[in-house]
Amino acid sequence: MTTRKNTFLLSPQERVRFLNLRDSLTFLFFAVLLLSSSHPRPPSHAVLDVLLRSRCSYSSASCSPSPAKPPPSTISARSSLLVVAVANHPRLNRHCPRFLSQSLLRKKESPQIALHRLHLPHFTHQPLSMLSRRKLLKLLSSQLNSPHQFNGISRPFPRNPKTRNTIMVSPQNTLFSTQSSKFPEYEMPTVTWGVIQGRKEKLVSRVIIFDYLKGLGIIPDELQDLELPSSVEVMRERVEFLQKLGLTIDDINEYPLMLGCSVRKNIIPVLGYLEKIGIPRSKLGEFIKSYPQVLHASVIVELVPVVKFLRGLDVEKDDIGYVLQKYPELFGFKLEGTMSTSVAYLVSIGVNPRDIGPMVTQYPYLLGMRVGTVIKPMVDYLVSLGLPKKILARMLEKRAYILGYDLEETIKQNVDCLVSFGVRKECLASVIAQYPQILGLPLKAKLSSQQYFFSLKLKIDPEGFAQVVEKMPQVVSLHQNVIMKPVEFLLGRGIPANDVASMVVTCPQLVALRVELMKISFYFFKSEMGRPMTELVEFPEYFTYSLESRIKPRYQRLKSKGIRCSLNWMLNCSDHRFEERMQGNYIETESVGPSFCMGGKLELPGNAMVSDDEEASDDEVLYRKTVSL
Repeated sequence: MTTRKNTFLLSPQERVRFLNLRDSLTFLFFAVLLLSSSHPRPPSHAVLDVLLRSRCSYSSASCSPSPAKPPPSTISARSSLLVVAVANHPRLNRHCPRFLSQSLLRKKESPQIALHRLHLPHFTHQPLSMLSRRKLLKLLSSQLNSPHQFNGISRPFPRNPKTRNTIMVSPQNTLFSTQSSKFPEYEMPTVTWGVIQGRKEKLVSRVIIFDYLKGLGIIPDELQDLELPSSVEVMRERVEFLQKLGLTIDDINEYPLMLGCSVRKNIIPVLGYLEKIGIPRSKLGEFIKSYPQVLHASVIVELVPVVKFLRGLDVEKDDIGYVLQKYPELFGFKLEGTMSTSVAYLVSIGVNPRDIGPMVTQYPYLLGMRVGTVIKPMVDYLVSLGLPKKILARMLEKRAYILGYDLEETIKQNVDCLVSFGVRKECLASVIAQYPQILGLPLKAKLSSQQYFFSLKLKIDPEGFAQVVEKMPQVVSLHQNVIMKPVEFLLGRGIPANDVASMVVTCPQLVALRVELMKISFYFFKSEMGRPMTELVEFPEYFTYSLESRIKPRYQRLKSKGIRCSLNWMLNCSDHRFEERMQGNYIETESVGPSFCMGGKLELPGNAMVSDDEEASDDEVLYRKTVSL
């Protein structure tokens, strides 16, 4: 109190000298106190900020006649003292480079001038060594050349009067503008940061944000442990951005953690990359709904490697977006884990590596299936039914979705259902090879309905229906109207119902033929060939052969040579075999064609078993001729 009273008794010039002396002593006292070795920890940036403000906020000097303009020697002396003290203190040298650079920036002097002033005898007793001088000069130069320089400590960012409690982006700074953004098609948010808050301020801001979310209908319970923005304006822009993508409040409640993603740092880079790889912008909202965790992913670390892995599997570049839309969870798998092992196992059972890409495009879910618990048990079960691995591999190449059928709930139950309806166990493999989809159908209901229809309309007993299923399993999915059209055509040509039923059991493919083609073949049979109807009943496969490419040419050859034979002998052989018959001087006796048991060897009537070396080729040839995948 005495000091303040005496101050008012002094003249204006003496008062200026006294205040300057008092401030200088105060500055030196705090500097010595902070730099003492007994201090438990380095001073905080806030304390050093006070020191720097005290250094540059004097309104007058000791010897200056004008109070508004202090002599530079006094300020330079204080600055040099602080620079020397910080440079000689190892802890402050590490923690305070920014304040040193700001100190020099305010006085508009270079680091060399500041270091030259360090050797004045009244500032320090021991001048800096050459190594210390170089270290400090490099430190100050790097801070002065940094692109992130502040105009002052008291107000590092310009304040926008429209948003008081938030720190806005400077218009001159293009670092966060849409023009310099990597994805210019998205509008960058106007609010990016909040103010630096203390503990109480953070709690208050969190309560305000939770109230705002509850007002929108969003349940913020899962956001308790999540770091949230410090202002409600930032959260409002996040919610509005997600709603512009097509997400509703219910979608956000399904995964409220997406509100913790920054629009500029997380959402916009991810969306830009997804659109780049082929996902349409109109589908991005659906993609986020199905897999919102992608918003937390890093484009370089997590998304790009998955796309490169798919390209390595020969997935076409144009199909990448389609594959990821069908199965976006691929972004969450490890490349060296499930995806790699499933592909390796499929190749090991005979799948062509070049067909892996089309398989993934058709059914990308196979990359997420575990080999030990899903793929291998299914393969082992189908092989146990008599299905060779080579044929199984061909099936998977064309029908990769078979891997998605549940083994216990679907496949095994359908196999048991086929057996219960009279299908022989040795024919199960043939049925599956001809119609792999039968493993995933609601088979019991379909078989019951078709069996009743065949019994009522076609007069075919359950045993005959089982033979129809063995020869053409697709019949379980044929519509009843489609089946009746060929049957009605045959009945309309005077063939008895019992004979029509026998023809259907012998050649079930009749029920799937087009009536127009059957009419042409039938009229040729009656008008040109002039054969009795009993031959059609004995050999109903006549309707399955092409009239122009097989029936007419062979009939003309036989007619020119005066040979009369059965339909079976004329049509049921290859072109090469038919030429051999034409060149022979005798007609060989008719015999049953080759029979094939899936998983066994090819048996030729009257001949010995085919050797093991020819087994694979015979399987492939017969499979391609008789099985249509």
